[in-house]
Amino acid sequence: MAKKDKHVSETPATQRLRAAGVAFTEHVYDYVDHGGTAESARQLGWPEHAVVKTLVMQNEHAEPLIVLMHGDKQVSTKNLARAIGAKSIEPCKPEVAQRHSGYLVGGTSPFGTRKAMPVYVEATVLDLPALLINGGRRGFLVELAPQVLVALLGAQPVRCAL
Repeated sequence: MAKKDKHVSETPATQRLRAAGVAFTEHVYDYVDHGGTAESARQLGWPEHAVVKTLVMQNEHAEPLIVLMHGDKQVSTKNLARAIGAKSIEPCKPEVAQRHSGYLVGGTSPFGTRKAMPVYVEATVLDLPALLINGGRRGFLVELAPQVLVALLGAQPVRCAL
């Protein structure tokens, strides 16, 4: 069962959000390997569409980027590449994603990453009234307003959902 009131120690993501004065709520759940957003949504009682996954990908030059996508959707790498003017986009291998972000896969947050990377957000994510996104640790999501993604991360809206 979700333990919404349990506090998780600070992560680089929560430090970044607090430093920017962003209002957010912490949500803790029991992490399940390969459970993904379906599992966190189920445990926390949220629609999976409002649970946003943080994906570390790379272009044809192996330059990393972050894509923020609805939990119940997939990324069309072809549409994303077209939208950002790249020849190709592919997901990074887990160890490469971890090196770029500083987070374990399954606990990747777009906030407080080790390396600055361009951030792209599925445009319809910005229409949500609120969203859950990883807080920098497996089993830990933060609830915040979608506009924070643009204001704090400079996330550029794209249409690349499948």
